[in-house]
Formats: sequence, structure tokens, C-alpha cells
Amino acid sequence: MKVIQLYETAQVRHGFMLVGAAGCGKTQIMNTLTESLGNIPGEKKIQITKMNPKSITGQQMYGVMNNVTSEWVPGIYSEIWKRCNDKKNKHISWINCDGPVDAIWIENLNTVLDDNKILTLANAERIPMSDSCKMTFEVENLDNASPATVSRCGIIYVSPTDLSWEPLFETWSKDRQQSKTQVSNEETEWVTQMIAKYIDKPNTVNQLARSYVYMMPAPVIIRVTQMLSLLEAVLLPH
Repeated sequence: MKVIQLYETAQVRHGFMLVGAAGCGKTQIMNTLTESLGNIPGEKKIQITKMNPKSITGQQMYGVMNNVTSEWVPGIYSEIWKRCNDKKNKHISWINCDGPVDAIWIENLNTVLDDNKILTLANAERIPMSDSCKMTFEVENLDNASPATVSRCGIIYVSPTDLSWEPLFETWSKDRQQSKTQVSNEETEWVTQMIAKYIDKPNTVNQLARSYVYMMPAPVIIRVTQMLSLLEAVLLPH
């Protein structure tokens, strides 16, 4: 359902956001859609260029004027933008900003997300967006995004309860069976029974979230991963 929603949004918007907690499947939703569209005969392949804007400063992202030499030093995002909007490209480009939303960097993209579709840099350079390019975001929340930015984007919200934590246990168990680790053939069955008895029925994951105060908030996927680490330590062959 979320893949279809993303497809429909991409048809009418040149900028859109996948919003949801870590581990809810945002990346897989985007990869599934782009790979499927690229496999259609006669259609262009979709290439995703991913970056984390929060890991760099605004000047490193968009560029800055060197005070010593008075030369323009291009930024990482501006160079990605030029490359992805090159008219010589034979593929469709999706620029993906995967990281927390910060007003420092996302406000500068308002001119990209509106109908003008132009990136305006501090050196007065204006680079238009091509028809074969999309601006995408993978974010946990929109707490620091202004209404001006949110209104310019298509929003696809992925709830943590849509996927929940059960598939993580199923994948972990199957991976152990397919790996070279010496595991019992009956392990998958009794691990599933143990999870159902001690985690699923008592609603342990939610109880941990409600009954304890954490020093740092963490998504459910982190707590489940910690459980798997403890379980794997117990199941290590001796």
C-alpha cells in the first residue's frame, strides 16, 4: 500500500517525503518502487543519490565564498544537483536526503520544491531542475520543518505499527538457518514459540516503552535489536 502511495505521489509531485521511525521500511519502500519501475521494458532506470544533510554544515552542503581567494567553493549538494540534472543523463535521478530535518538546510530548498524548481545558491547561480529529476526525503519526523516546506511536498507517512517488530525476528531466524552457524533444525520452531510466549502475548515491547524512562528516546527497532543480540549470545554454539 505504501509503495502504491509513493508511486501516486511521485506522479504528481517533484518533491516528496517518506516520514516514519527508524526500521519502519522507508528505504525498502523506495527501493522496491524504483527497482520495479526500472524493470519495465522501455522505461528509464531510476538512480538514487543519497546523502545525509545533517552530517555536514550548511556551507559544506550548498557552497561558500572563500574570504581569502574570493573564489566560490561549491558544496556537496550543489554538485550532486548539477550532476543529477545534467541533460545528458539517460536515467531518472532521485536525490534522496536521508537524515533529520533541520531548518538550516531545508529552508534553502523551498525554491526547489515550489513551482519554480530552481536551486538558488549564494553566488547568485540558479540551476533549474530537469524533468527527469525528483527531490526525495527520508525523515523520522517534521518537528523542525516549517509549514512552507511541508506544504510544498507530498507526504507519505509510514507508521511503526504497519510493519511492527515481528518480521525482524522472522528474518533473523531465517538468516541463522541459511548461515554457516551450527544451528539446530528445530531452532526456528522453538524460537518462534518462545517469542510468542514471552514477547508477543505479554506485549513485552510496548511494556518496555511505557514502564521505563530512557536517557535517550529510541525507536522500537532498537530495543528489538538489543533483544536479538542477547538471544544470539545465548544460542551461540559451544
